[in-house]
Amino acid sequence: MTLEMTLEELTDAMNAFVGAMGWYRGDSPFVQSPRNIAISLSLEAAEVLEHFQWGEEAVPDVLAEELADVALYLLQLAYLTGVDLEQAIMDKLAVNYRRFSSAPCCSECTAKTPYHKLQANDAGLTTQD
Repeated sequence: MTLEMTLEELTDAMNAFVGAMGWYRGDSPFVQSPRNIAISLSLEAAEVLEHFQWGEEAVPDVLAEELADVALYLLQLAYLTGVDLEQAIMDKLAVNYRRFSSAPCCSECTAKTPYHKLQANDAGLTTQD
């Protein structure tokens, strides 16, 4: 069974876990500061990379666990710093579309994506279907 959750719901679940562990308390040995969470995020991302150190593929279940660790730290860092992660992702996608849409490999494909059409419409441009 797959449970679908929004980023906000995932963030709430992450915060419930951290709170239940007592890690948001002032006397916690695991201080949940942005700096500490950023370090943990980097370390977990390195653990993802470790699974590809000597090959092109990783064991899916083990990789999924590491990716979940990265995602949880990312959600927590966004929460602690007040970053709206959904908006930040959409903003970054818009930047990337503008940055790469003129590349020879992308001139055909980006014009056909719903997100590109939305951005073009917001900018008052027209796109071909």
